[in-house]
Amino acid sequence: AGGLVPTAAVVARSNPENHCRPLHTLISTMSTGVEVSDEVTTSFNKFKLGQKPYNLRYFIYQIKNKKEVVIEKQGERSKTYDDFVEDLPENDCRYGLIDIEFETDDGRPTSKIVFISWNPDTASVRPKMLYSGSKEALKSVLVGVGIHINATDHSELDFEEAILPVLKKFT
Repeated sequence: AGGLVPTAAVVARSNPENHCRPLHTLISTMSTGVEVSDEVTTSFNKFKLGQKPYNLRYFIYQIKNKKEVVIEKQGERSKTYDDFVEDLPENDCRYGLIDIEFETDDGRPTSKIVFISWNPDTASVRPKMLYSGSKEALKSVLVGVGIHINATDHSELDFEEAILPVLKKFT
């Protein structure tokens, strides 16, 4: 069946080792073979609730050995959006998750958790393809994150011009 994506049941039948694996793991394996580490899932669930030791500002994730999404860096709660951007590599891909505090148009303080896919134009082709093809697996474990931003250069990470307008659409 050309072009059809197999369902989880088909994948489980075709490989008996898959029958007890979470669906997001099956989906990620079908696309690029990259899986999301359990630590990413556990830390995210505590992060969104503000539980220690994950009462942080942000996470930066990398794909390690072309096989697994892992936490590369964590930003303490005192860090800023600018610190987050500085922690992203200039010429390599990463994923980021950040809790951004801002004011709504009517002056109310609020915050949103934002997923950012950093896939710079200056990165090599292979990492760009790997990160693009593996993004959905990570997004599937970040349950409840409704704002997803794809950035390919620093202008798309500019807080005032690119990020804040997107955040305000969700308030």
